[in-house]
Amino acid sequence: MRVKKSNFLIAMLNFTVCFLACSKVSCQHYNKITAKLNEAHKTLNIIQEFKFHNSSKDTLSVLYFNDWANAYSNKDTPLAKRFEEEFKKNFHLAKDEERGHTKIYSIIDEKFSIVNWERTPEHDILKLELNKPIAPDDYATFSLTYQVKLPQNKFTLFGYNNKGEYYLKDWYLTPAVYDGSWHLYSNKDLEDLYTGITNTDIMLTLPSNLLVISNFEKENEIRKDSLKEVNLRGDYRKSCSLILSPISYFTKHITDYATVVTDINVSKFDEISRTIAIDKVSEYIYKHLGSYPHTELVVSTIDYNKDPLYGLNQLPSFIRPYDNQFQFELKYLKTALSNFFNETLFLDPRKERWVTDALINYMMISYVEENYPNQTLLGKLSNIWGFKNFNLAKMEFAEQYPILYMYAARKNIDQPLITSNDSLLKYNQKIGNRYKAGAGLSFLANYVGKEKVDESIKDFYANYKLRPVSSQDFERILANNVDKDISWFLDEYVTTNERIDFKIKKVLKVGDSLSVTLKNKSGTNVPISMFGLQKDSIVSKYWFTGIDSTKTFHIPQNGEDKLVLNYDQKIPEFNQRDNWKSLGGFLSSNKKLKFQFFKDTEDPFYNQIFYVPTVSFNIYDGITPAMRIYNKTFLERPFLFDISPAYAFKEKSLVGSAGFKYRKYHNKTGFYLSNYSLNGSTYHFQENSRYISVTPSISFGWRPDDFRSNKRDYLNIRYINIYRSIAEGLEELETPPDYSVLNARYGSSKSGIIDYYSWFADAQYAGNFSKIAFNFEYRKLFANNMQLNTRFFAGKFISNTSDTDFYSFALDRPTDYLFDYNYLGRSESSGLYSQQIVIAEGGFKSKIDNPFANDFLVTTNTSISVWRWIELYGDLGFTKNKNENTRFVYDSGVRLNLVTDYFELYFPLYSNNGWEVAQPDYSQKIRFIVTLSPRTLTRLITRKWF
Repeated sequence: MRVKKSNFLIAMLNFTVCFLACSKVSCQHYNKITAKLNEAHKTLNIIQEFKFHNSSKDTLSVLYFNDWANAYSNKDTPLAKRFEEEFKKNFHLAKDEERGHTKIYSIIDEKFSIVNWERTPEHDILKLELNKPIAPDDYATFSLTYQVKLPQNKFTLFGYNNKGEYYLKDWYLTPAVYDGSWHLYSNKDLEDLYTGITNTDIMLTLPSNLLVISNFEKENEIRKDSLKEVNLRGDYRKSCSLILSPISYFTKHITDYATVVTDINVSKFDEISRTIAIDKVSEYIYKHLGSYPHTELVVSTIDYNKDPLYGLNQLPSFIRPYDNQFQFELKYLKTALSNFFNETLFLDPRKERWVTDALINYMMISYVEENYPNQTLLGKLSNIWGFKNFNLAKMEFAEQYPILYMYAARKNIDQPLITSNDSLLKYNQKIGNRYKAGAGLSFLANYVGKEKVDESIKDFYANYKLRPVSSQDFERILANNVDKDISWFLDEYVTTNERIDFKIKKVLKVGDSLSVTLKNKSGTNVPISMFGLQKDSIVSKYWFTGIDSTKTFHIPQNGEDKLVLNYDQKIPEFNQRDNWKSLGGFLSSNKKLKFQFFKDTEDPFYNQIFYVPTVSFNIYDGITPAMRIYNKTFLERPFLFDISPAYAFKEKSLVGSAGFKYRKYHNKTGFYLSNYSLNGSTYHFQENSRYISVTPSISFGWRPDDFRSNKRDYLNIRYINIYRSIAEGLEELETPPDYSVLNARYGSSKSGIIDYYSWFADAQYAGNFSKIAFNFEYRKLFANNMQLNTRFFAGKFISNTSDTDFYSFALDRPTDYLFDYNYLGRSESSGLYSQQIVIAEGGFKSKIDNPFANDFLVTTNTSISVWRWIELYGDLGFTKNKNENTRFVYDSGVRLNLVTDYFELYFPLYSNNGWEVAQPDYSQKIRFIVTLSPRTLTRLITRKWF
């Protein structure tokens, strides 16, 4: 009976809280929508009656509505610009009818007077000029008639596809939020619509073969010949989402905790197991949050695909290292929590996204710790030979959260949690900040007690579901529910991007106690944990606070042979390599050296050196296998070395390269980076001819305040030393074999899929020459999908006492005396390898007689698209040699721009040589650009994330 009484009291408490919450928002807006889907034209014809409630203390003479469907209307909307920033070209290249838009027919008020309206410059926000101002706590009713042209779902997952399916979200007009100021947010494909709480009735007419799945309640459905009318109702909602499909993939699961409608699954996971897992996850959510206040919770695969589990969970199913049950539960839990909070917590999702990120990811961490305490990050791979020796294989599953946040911090691109959602880099928006938020709440729970944080989350949700709420409300409940000072969490962890970094500076034995001096390396004053280990078993644990710089603590000695800060890695600390001290004497304090195949996560107890076989190729060395030896882990570190001894099968000799680099980050923006490096390499530049290059260099980097900007400025100064040798019997080199060049270059670039530019000014000084050069490149993708590429180069010798063209400017194939370019056959003058080009200096594609200039060279290279990746190109220039007249040069042809800068083909047509197509051996005139370096190719993938 006690259990039943307890359940009754809980139910009454939940009812009371829900009633109070609902009563406080009983004066929300009211919305009645009549919509008809025209499947042939992919349109929705909508009549919307909207009753606006002014819940503010101000009289309003204008109103704003979100028209996010119109964000697809043209190539100048914030959504289109967002696609450009993330190197998505398909929206720009799409036809107008594929994009979608909103067409407003009329807006009238309750007196049937026309309401004047206009679009803001962003195109997806409507401004209504009211005929009569709305007083505080008063209402105004409007009737809006409009048509929404739906977009194809190839841009985002929203819209229609070629299977006759529709996923509609933010498809009708919704009121912007006014709380003393208007919150006007454009659609940027970030899932962060901010709209007023509304009671909405929808009557949707659509073809009878389409099934309707919605976050709203379905009240009834009436069939009329080939059509049907579906009535939907949503109370205390933001907006209605619709999934329309001729085939039903969804199943309904009625549990003791919630009614769930879902189509989420993983391969080879049967329906019974799926039902059990859903019940298990539903119980977990109910236990930590309470009941879901709406009738059904929709958890769709589409929602998951919009915001998946990043990491190992995204591997193809046949190589995923986790059990099907674990995969399904996390996939379902992630999406269920997201929808749970999105439907019931009315935070500002653009400015206060960190709160829901923290709640979702904290609950994900807790779920795994509660239900799968022994789950490792690599899952089944952790027990397989070849994987089990990796530090990554020994890590707990939840340790990925601080690591993936730290990936951004080590690259100096981390951003505060309070950063506006649309100002975050894609990596931070999708992964870095979300994981930092979850790891931070987990850190807080580890410090104050998990039960306190769990209680705070439950209280926060119970008090603020279905109500306007802010991050301050969450912060206040946290502070009230714990008995320790947590101001550091809000003041330093949440609001700044300052790093956490401690070290054990000194340990002294004082009788039966230990005197431990800790140093705060970053100045971020947060608690730090310290563990005492005895033969790798934990014998003591302490929390220390108030360490501004350096502070000494005294602790009892309990047989520890080692002290380790943050041993359980619950704290997202910047550098853990100096977190430990051995108490066994000087020699035992030295870290052991650990050689390991392939890169790994950092192991603070070892000095890690990695090795991996690689292979390279040029025609002189042939296939060249190498053993790459390096210290780079998954997380960036200041000092890196990379040594690759190799064996050239063709030359039957040792070759290879080595590099040492120290990177120093200064600020987040402005002057932010210094690099100091020493690089060396030795390969063959022709048969039986070796070169050795040794280059010390220093470089500096600048970037703007806007993290999302791809603009970068740099200054690089290097001293290139080249040593060459040839075998006996070969033709002597035309220049002294050894030479040195001092090179300084300042440059700037801004990359984008629509607009791209880069330029640099270069100066070189050597014993027998000095010269300067300027290079500018610009690319533009126009609204009619025509692409223009143009490049300008000008180079001038200040002095030149060389009697050869080895150091001269080149029209089509630089001699590369600095050995910068990845030529497959750098000394070839005929054959396939001589047809490889690098767009540098003159940038010509035709092989023109007398291609070198020892005085000055000025050229321009232009290409323009004809159809897709087929372009026409033309090059013009002036070349000047000492004691000769200036010569005008030109060429033209067809360019196949398959992957810009990575794989291109050039077919010459007409040049100074005449009509080249009709000349003998035309196949030898075709030029190509090819990139074989995996490291270079990865930039195509990573550029949209950073």
